[in-house]
This record gives sequence, C-alpha cells and structure tokens, in this order.
Amino acid sequence: MAHEVQTMAYVDATPWHGLGNPLTPHQPIEVWQKEAGMDWRINETEVLYSIAGGNGLHLKNNPEHKVLFRSDTALPLSVVSKRYKVVQPADVLEFYRDLVSVGGFELETAGVLKGGKKLWALAKTGQETLLRGNDQVKAYLLLATSCDGTLCTTAQFTSIRVVCNNTLQMAVGASSGAVKVPHSTAFDPVQVKQALVR
Repeated sequence: MAHEVQTMAYVDATPWHGLGNPLTPHQPIEVWQKEAGMDWRINETEVLYSIAGGNGLHLKNNPEHKVLFRSDTALPLSVVSKRYKVVQPADVLEFYRDLVSVGGFELETAGVLKGGKKLWALAKTGQETLLRGNDQVKAYLLLATSCDGTLCTTAQFTSIRVVCNNTLQMAVGASSGAVKVPHSTAFDPVQVKQALVR
C-alpha cells in the first residue's frame, strides 16, 4: 500500500517515507496549516453532466448530489449527496487549539492524503510509558476525516504515530473508544471532545 502523502508537517522524528516539512515544537495552528498544506478550503458545486443529442450538446444537473473540489487547485475530490457535511482542513487543526494552549497537548503530525481526499492531525497527549525491553509508547489524540466518504470524521486516542495513509488505516482500524461523526451530521468539536473523555 502506498503512503499517499501529498503534503504534511511534523515535529520530532522524520517519518519513514522522508516526506514533509519539519517544524520546531510549539508552532501556532496557523503555521501548521501552511506547512502541512492544509491552507485551502473544500468548495462545492452542483453536478452537471452532458447529453449529446440531435440538437447538439445539452447540460443537465443532478440536484441530489454535489461535487467537492479544492479551492486552491480546483481539482475534484468527490461526488457526494446533498446531505454530506464537509469538515474543512482548517477545522481539523482548529480542533486542537484549546488542547494545545491549555491542555498540554502538542501537535506532532498533520497532513493531506490522496490529493486532499483525506486529512489528519495528531497531537501528543504528554502521556507515555516504558515497556519491557525499553520500548517507549506514547499516547496521541488523532482527528481524521475524508471528503470522499471513505472515513467518518474520527477522533480517538492511539499509540500509533500517524504519518501516512498506512499508519492512518492502522490507527482507525484499532478504533475502540473512537468518536465517529458521519458526514450526514455536522461536526461539533466541543461534543466530540466531551465524548472522548466520558
């Protein structure tokens, strides 16, 4: 399976694939947004399709669906139902603002996968343990989402340092205790944080 990383930023150890922008610790959310390549929006427009007939080309629309596309490149991300609620790249990072400023968390990785179809951010919680054999295990808080319907907006604690699509799949695959928000529901960061600590 490919790493699928388009852009990312990180602190501490360089990811296995060698990609991404290294940052010094304790950078503000705005720096993370730029350096992780998350400084664009997910826009939407109606679905149009063409029908060739005897009188030329005719454009029709599909009122039940919409096209999601990147604001910076206009590249399409997916076709989704009208009910689909988008979580913006900036929202993924904003989720951590108060956790970083008063909660003792520190962003460690964030990035864009599959051309923008998946987004994630990961913060160290400050908790870690040492296992037999001197293996150090750190606790992280992950927030990941997709705009192609392949992943609910998912918040969870994990011991996996997410740096690519492979590690993201491993983290969300072991999702006991995860808070999942389907894209038919608006993402409310306050409710998600409350659900995580219950």
